[in-house]
Amino acid sequence: MQQNAASNPFSVAAYGDRPQIGLDVEFGADPASGAAFFQSDGRKHDDLKQMLDSNKDGLKLEAMKRIIGMIARGRDASDLFPAVVKNVVSKNIEVKKLVYVYLVRYAEEQQDLALLSISTFQRALKDPNQLIRASALRVLSSIRVSMIVPIVMLAIRDSAADLSAYVRKTAAHAIPKLYSLDAEQKDELVTVIEKLLSDRTTLVVGSAVMAFDEVCPERVDLIHKNYRKLCNLLVDVDEWGQVIIINMLTRYARTQFVDPNADEEPGQNEALDADAPPNERFYDESSNSSSDANATSEDEATATGTATAKGKAKAKSSNNNSNNNDKDNENSSNNYHIDLDHRLLLRQTKPLLQSRNASVVMAVAQLYHHVAPRNEVQLIAKALIRLLRSHKEVQSVVLNCIASMSGRRKVIFEPHLKSFFVRTSDPTHIKLLKLDILTNLASASSISLILREFQTYISSNDRPFVAATIQAIGRCAASIKAVTETCLSGLVHLLSNHDEHVVAESVVVIKKLLQSKAAEHYEIITQMAKLIDYINVAAARAAIIWLIGEYNEKVPLIAPDVLRKMAKSFVDEQDVVKLQVLNLGVKLYLTNPAQTSLLCQYVFTLARYDTNYDVRDRARFLRQFIFPASGGTTVLTEHARQVFLAAKPAPVPESKYRDSNIYQLGSLSHYLNMQATGYKELPAFPVVAPDASVRNIAGYMQEKLPGESPARSKSSSAKGAGKEAREKGFLSESEKSSAYTESSGSSSDSSSDSSSGSDSEQEDQIKPAQDKTPKAASAAPKLIDETSGNSTDAAAGASSATGHNLNNNAVADSGTSDSGESSLYSGSDGDSSDSGSDSEQQQQQQQQQKHKPKDSAEQKQQPSSQPEPQPPAKSSLDLLLDLDDIPPIGPVMTPSLGGFLTPGTPMMPGQATLQPQQARNRIELVGPSHTEFKHKELLNKVSGHGLQLSYRFTRAPHLYSSAMCSIELQFQNRSDQELTSIRMGQQQLPPGMLLSEFAPIAQLQPQQLASGILGVDFNDTTHAIDFELISSGGSARVQLKPPVGELVRSVQIGESCHREERAKLRGMNEHQCELRGMQRDQVDLLALKQKVYECLNVAHTYSSPAEQLHCFAGQTLSSKSLVLLTLQWQTDDALTLLVNCEKMVIGSMVLNELRNALQLSFAI
Repeated sequence: MQQNAASNPFSVAAYGDRPQIGLDVEFGADPASGAAFFQSDGRKHDDLKQMLDSNKDGLKLEAMKRIIGMIARGRDASDLFPAVVKNVVSKNIEVKKLVYVYLVRYAEEQQDLALLSISTFQRALKDPNQLIRASALRVLSSIRVSMIVPIVMLAIRDSAADLSAYVRKTAAHAIPKLYSLDAEQKDELVTVIEKLLSDRTTLVVGSAVMAFDEVCPERVDLIHKNYRKLCNLLVDVDEWGQVIIINMLTRYARTQFVDPNADEEPGQNEALDADAPPNERFYDESSNSSSDANATSEDEATATGTATAKGKAKAKSSNNNSNNNDKDNENSSNNYHIDLDHRLLLRQTKPLLQSRNASVVMAVAQLYHHVAPRNEVQLIAKALIRLLRSHKEVQSVVLNCIASMSGRRKVIFEPHLKSFFVRTSDPTHIKLLKLDILTNLASASSISLILREFQTYISSNDRPFVAATIQAIGRCAASIKAVTETCLSGLVHLLSNHDEHVVAESVVVIKKLLQSKAAEHYEIITQMAKLIDYINVAAARAAIIWLIGEYNEKVPLIAPDVLRKMAKSFVDEQDVVKLQVLNLGVKLYLTNPAQTSLLCQYVFTLARYDTNYDVRDRARFLRQFIFPASGGTTVLTEHARQVFLAAKPAPVPESKYRDSNIYQLGSLSHYLNMQATGYKELPAFPVVAPDASVRNIAGYMQEKLPGESPARSKSSSAKGAGKEAREKGFLSESEKSSAYTESSGSSSDSSSDSSSGSDSEQEDQIKPAQDKTPKAASAAPKLIDETSGNSTDAAAGASSATGHNLNNNAVADSGTSDSGESSLYSGSDGDSSDSGSDSEQQQQQQQQQKHKPKDSAEQKQQPSSQPEPQPPAKSSLDLLLDLDDIPPIGPVMTPSLGGFLTPGTPMMPGQATLQPQQARNRIELVGPSHTEFKHKELLNKVSGHGLQLSYRFTRAPHLYSSAMCSIELQFQNRSDQELTSIRMGQQQLPPGMLLSEFAPIAQLQPQQLASGILGVDFNDTTHAIDFELISSGGSARVQLKPPVGELVRSVQIGESCHREERAKLRGMNEHQCELRGMQRDQVDLLALKQKVYECLNVAHTYSSPAEQLHCFAGQTLSSKSLVLLTLQWQTDDALTLLVNCEKMVIGSMVLNELRNALQLSFAI
């Protein structure tokens, strides 16, 4: 027995003495662990191979489990492919399934061996087990060999007609793989996609839409006949499929439906959801209080006409309504009726705002943002706020979207202002996003609270956050005139702060504010002039000098003395300060030549021999205005005052996220604020709606309005929509234009097959109640006239009493609204529960209809004695998103009462907002053309005490700052002991560099891999960073030096812009060399470009028609300086490299790096 145990490596004795946790064994002795590293290559995984060759299914199953475990831990198991592929014919189902999982992973790498088993895969396509059939198809489509394309095509065609929904889903996933391998199969694949799109199984439709998006997104005709089915099935599709379908339907809606907000004026579109005049300044608040009740009454009066707009609703907005009615007579587009299919899409996606999956909620939010009428977009506010209780990564994406939306849709987020208050536990990038949102939402009514919050933030230890807070105060002061004086006074108080960086940032912000009110605050200029002796931050010193030069006539005694001091320290100043000193000298010479002439000559003489070429060029340029070379009067000297002393417009404050509105909300391009690879622009709405009859098919015919008789016209249905707009809406105080929202109960049914039947039953049940509806509805205007409560709440109560809510979804409103926090959902318990209580609902409706006329008559006779309606009990859906009931996760930075930013004057009622027009630069950031996936060793296991560290540059923007290189660090525990608390220790950074640490790693098992992202701002230098890596095994010093090509990011510029910028960067900014020994006819153009991309993160801008000239462009990460690369064939054996860069050192290093790489690769 002992002999057998010794000879059998798989016996219990061989493994029994090792502790096991679950299914994992100790890594040091497990065959699937790092022990194999210490064996010779010939004996690597020998024990697993013996187990796979065994006749016992138990051993094979155990071996496959270990192999799959190795793959899950990131280990390479490709050398086991021959041993594994033999078991594809195993009779054991469990073994076969694991073999197919392995083959899907390695079939593309081991194509030759996989091809030997093609016949086995083809037989498996007929296997009785659906999992085996699907796995065989998955493996077949993973073998990327063109010779088996017909086999894969046949397999996909057969699997698309399989009885199993899982196999059909797998066929849909295989379609994009085959299309990427052979695009000529598109016509046949489109036929299969058309068949899969018509599938009524929720498991299949999501994958079918994914295949449609990958292969033929332009074939909109395939969606027409399936549109209503996709909308109705959406709620039952898996979460991944919901995101895919919603994104596709967003694009479909943008091409098939007219813009529901087309009647807005340009000013309204910029300040969406706020009734703002088009020409008022950005961030100002409307003169209207913009309360929900007022907005509701305006929409009701516009939709129903003057006949039904009575009582308090009319009294509150009589002036606005009269203007709107005049516009309605002139332009009929205000009465635009939303297409019923458009309404169907909005209605069916609304329940998904309750989804537990953040991606689904974000997809619905972007759908409403891009497609829904503006008065319905408020639905998404609470759903997005709910996501802020999620992980930091989710918060970052959601806040980025809210920051983009809050500039245009500030009203919908104003009730949730406190949700954006910064917490001490927030990372810096989250703080900056929240700060930008708070600034966007600032209004005359909320500015007092926001400024007290900002006052607390200034005491934070996070320096970038403090700087952004001071800038936010400046934006609030510039946009809301009522607090300009208060903010300016507070910023002046900050000039005495002990932190130099706070003072410097305050100086920069005060400089911008004083441009509009310098005449009233010359004493502040005097105070700032005294700071020139104490502040060392270059930006602040430059701002003070600019202010003194611009308004030197206000301080005629101080300005010459400042120039004298700056002349003494000119040589030691930063470049940006030197440029402003030159400007100051010119301005003082023009206004006070007697005192400043000699000083100016001295300063210009120093600048003439300065080490920086910018200073030298500026000095040569400005000298001609005051000291012309000819000695006489020139055209420049005559117009010098008009050039330098002209009045300059005040800067317009704006959010840095406003340019991201050009991208689809929630996309990667929107998050990065640059076009990512594969991004498709959102199509514009058509001017004239396409034919809607193309979507009419049996079983999904176009629906009628709820409660609408067949004889009604579209105009009458529009009036009915205005009446039903008083119903309570999902996540909001009042949902306008919700006539269709409560029409069908099929939005939450468990399957679409029963939806058409339940719809017809509901129509039969509702018809008797519709006959009595007009009488009850006629009492609604009287109720609005005579009740003393809020007009909006009374209207909501009347609407819920008339029986328009056919699915028993709405609940009577409580007399007062708590600024949106106690709103009800349109889908209540009746909508989310089972459909077994239909008879009870019908009885309640009939009793309700029976007592309505009598109740309304009593209300007319005794309006004053009517009691206030009681607040309804909250359903489980209400509690889902009731944010007031959710305790905060982390501590809030509580603002103190009063302080230097507390407004001392009463707030104005409100001023309008206006978004500045977008101005797109000619230089556009693009994604990298090449990304290196191979890691380089940074720390070996000996020096790291068992911890091995490798790295690679991802060429992706870092989350902390766009100026940082994103470096992926890969940690591997090469010891036999567990390593814990892996973190970064002491850092030694050269001046000007910044570092964002990777997240600490709590523990690392032997042979386990982990990764982290390190962000480094190298300040456009190749100096190495030195930091300490600490773990439980010990500490080690690590040095990381970046290649010069990683200090650049790719940008896209036009041909003319490339020539203009290159013409500016001549002389010392131009570096050139000639490569000989390269034959043009032997150098592949694609290989040449690839080598350039590998060396340097640039983008190809253009090539000459004869392919003699090739131009590339990039931008340094830190200083945003252009790097222009030109490759030109002078002769057939001589290639000229030309690098133009403002940073001379960078340009020279780029040239040397590229020259060495090209010579090594292409020289003969």
